[in-house]
Amino acid sequence: MGKLGRIRNVFVGILMLLLSLIMLLLKPEDAFLIAAVILSLALLITGIRLLVYYFTMARHMVGGKKQLYVGLIVLDFGIFTMTLTKIPHLYLILYLLGTHAFGGGINILRALEAKRNGASWKLKLSQGIVNIIVAVLCLFSLESTKLLVILYCLGLIYSALVRIISAFRRTSIVYIQ
Repeated sequence: MGKLGRIRNVFVGILMLLLSLIMLLLKPEDAFLIAAVILSLALLITGIRLLVYYFTMARHMVGGKKQLYVGLIVLDFGIFTMTLTKIPHLYLILYLLGTHAFGGGINILRALEAKRNGASWKLKLSQGIVNIIVAVLCLFSLESTKLLVILYCLGLIYSALVRIISAFRRTSIVYIQ
């Protein structure tokens, strides 16, 4: 990871910490609405960025169509998340918990792949396990919206701290001779 990537990870981690603290101070219904709007905006921006990347560079590359498909799927998820803000909060909560659990599963799979390749993997594995535990705990406490917000914010704080820590970790560089 380059210096710009490290700065971006620290900045995103600080924003995640601030967002989780703001969500803890708000009413629980408003907190989940803010989380859904930020998630949908992030998905929309990522989808548009991937589509722009495809149309400018990746369409001329081997395997470039994958960028098109991923960009379209991420853009669709962003639009879908934006529409969830108008329906009852229970569906929104379940959707956010599903994305949290899915992200945790992806982190665990990436950690296992990193372990096979001999790279650092323990931090990613712990992040994935914590995300899945937070999603399961939230699933069992659906009747208390305040407890859901607290658990979700704790998971968000942990993810932000892991992002900041990983920005300051040394990365190994592979040299090809």
